[in-house]
Amino acid sequence: MGSKSLSRVDRITYFLLTIVGLISASFIVFISIFIALKGVLPFLTDNLGLGSVSLFKFLTQTVWLNGPTFVSTAYGAGFLIVNTLYIAFLSLLISFPIGVLTALFIAKIAPKKIAGILRTIIELLSAIPSIVYGLVGVGFFLPIIYSLARSFGYSSSGGSGTLATVFVLALMSIPTITSISEVSIRSVDQSIEHASLALGATFTQTRFKITLLAAKSGIFSGAILAIGRSLGEATAVSLVAGNARSGPTFGLFDITSTITSTMLTGLKETQGIDYDIRFSLGIVLMVVILLTNMILNYIKKKVGNVHA
Repeated sequence: MGSKSLSRVDRITYFLLTIVGLISASFIVFISIFIALKGVLPFLTDNLGLGSVSLFKFLTQTVWLNGPTFVSTAYGAGFLIVNTLYIAFLSLLISFPIGVLTALFIAKIAPKKIAGILRTIIELLSAIPSIVYGLVGVGFFLPIIYSLARSFGYSSSGGSGTLATVFVLALMSIPTITSISEVSIRSVDQSIEHASLALGATFTQTRFKITLLAAKSGIFSGAILAIGRSLGEATAVSLVAGNARSGPTFGLFDITSTITSTMLTGLKETQGIDYDIRFSLGIVLMVVILLTNMILNYIKKKVGNVHA
């Protein structure tokens, strides 16, 4: 009787979990289909006499000129893709070492009370809305970068540009990298560290060559999530990027644009092709994020096999 009852409970649980999983998956499918249907319209219709957008030119052109007075061939996402990847990986160069070292300090070095306080701060930073990070960028980073650019003889649009965007995205990514890395570092078997110390290694050598190496899979996962957030961030980027209409932009003090900032800028005032083309950029963004995650996960797998 008991086994039959347990079996019935298992079946009900399996059924409910399956339904929940299907509902979650259906959201992703619905969003993807909706964006795809809207995003292909500029390439399949004449756009009220403006003509259809060339997919090849859309993916390769280096100018983005929207508005009712412009022809449909003026939509070029090529430089936006380059800018987005360039800025995301530059921000990772800053946020990754800071996040990992902070995680190592919290997990292995800081006293318990201080570690608890720091974990709370990191959690709060993770919950801060992106608009707040954008305002920090406008009020704090832009004046500093503007003064820095002038001191080196560079022109700057009030500090807006690549460097400001990189700093804001790095600031937003640090909590993600820190949280995931800290959990991964804490999960490292202490017997490995004790063995290293017993063999004569110093605490510093053990932390960097044993602990971090053992936690590399989780640390790399944090980096992947940070890259994903940087690629998909729109609000904060729009406030500090400068809304460049051509590119790609590699100068740190030059104004720039990303896929997301272009999608967001002037969205409520757009109509017709200017509105539908934002969904086309949405498709591009989803593909960029998907390919980036696939590549980074492949690298993660290869890195995980080293010294395994």
